[in-house]
Amino acid sequence: MSERPIRVAVVGAGEFGRNHVRVWRELSGVELVGIVDTDRERARQLAAEFETEVIGELEALRRDRVDAASLAVPTSEHARIGCRLFEAGLDVLVEKPMAASLSEADQLISAAARSGSILQVGHVERFNPAVVAVQKIVGRPMFFEVHRLGIFTPRSLDVDVIYDVMIHDLDILLSLVNSPVVDLKAVGIPVITEKADIAHARVEFATGTVANLTASRVSTERVRKMRFFQEHEYISLDFTRQDVLRIRVQTGRSQPEIGFEKLPTTPEEPLRAELRAFAESVRTRKTPIVDGPAGRRALELADSVMAGILDHARRVQPGAFAAQEVR
Repeated sequence: MSERPIRVAVVGAGEFGRNHVRVWRELSGVELVGIVDTDRERARQLAAEFETEVIGELEALRRDRVDAASLAVPTSEHARIGCRLFEAGLDVLVEKPMAASLSEADQLISAAARSGSILQVGHVERFNPAVVAVQKIVGRPMFFEVHRLGIFTPRSLDVDVIYDVMIHDLDILLSLVNSPVVDLKAVGIPVITEKADIAHARVEFATGTVANLTASRVSTERVRKMRFFQEHEYISLDFTRQDVLRIRVQTGRSQPEIGFEKLPTTPEEPLRAELRAFAESVRTRKTPIVDGPAGRRALELADSVMAGILDHARRVQPGAFAAQEVR
């Protein structure tokens, strides 16, 4: 592809779509072509705010006009709209979770392969500077403790906290531990909604690595931290501060010595890094860092956590989550 700007459209003018529009508008080497949304007035307001156009219909997104699209509609629409975009020959960044079910995730992956398109999944925390720094030092981690707690907001209440919040950490965990899951236990509780608002999972891998994950959208404080241990090392990662502390034990001496090291990170909005990486994949045709199969693996593990929650609820609280099924 030539060095002309990558032409991008945003499909979906909600909260996530607005952030995509904002960042695309700021990135160099990118031309924001416009916004598509079934709510024309909402699209018009967003287009006016960021000085772009409203694109009336999805069919108007063609290769002669657009190279790529951010797909930020409700998860239930990801597969249907994403496949249409791939059929039009566009590259697509689809927000997480990538689909409403594994079969729909497979539809997206197959449609992208048929059209030769780039498919990137919006697991934005993979682009957090702290996660990028950790990827360079991870060896054989044996134990993880992860907390992602948030204050209640009336956003994404159509899905359980697993798919809204915990899936970020499940994706990161899978990227750090290259091993199949052999055991999983989970519990989740509806607090404000009819879905799980707080959940805990214990995941064990074939390597013996164990991870404890807690996710909540009904906490009184905001916490986004991951801690893990590998041989003679303890690593503490703060997603909000975008920093990593590495604590190492120096052995082979008369007395063990403990060394503290703050890993170098360059602060940046993860969404900006994510969209820039997507544009680079569009330009170079290189496989994205978070491609379709990676998004599917995170969704599959999230489904397993949800299955564990439902199994636990059936045993201890008959009738809880009665209307829900694993997707």
